[in-house]
Amino acid sequence: MKKIPRGLTDKDMVKNYIEEGTIESQLLTAAKKAEKLRLIEQAEAPPEPLAKSGFTKELTEKLGMELLAMKIELSNSGVKSYNFKIKRDGEKIILSVTDKKF
Repeated sequence: MKKIPRGLTDKDMVKNYIEEGTIESQLLTAAKKAEKLRLIEQAEAPPEPLAKSGFTKELTEKLGMELLAMKIELSNSGVKSYNFKIKRDGEKIILSVTDKKF
């Protein structure tokens, strides 16, 4: 057993010691980081049907913001019961609001 110099404790001798990571721990850390990045990308991606239609994340966000703005305007003008009607006119897609039929 090694003799400890007078006035030093075991804790004093190892307090600044930094253990080098093993290759295994580095690989595990890299795998965890890759999994986190994959989950973030998956969360940011548009839903599967929209992604297949060519909708990017940015386009999906813009469409969602415009729909939300329309719903807020309808609510502020007192319209509480409505349906959306979608119509295609050549290269345009028209979204209009109709009264909900009971």
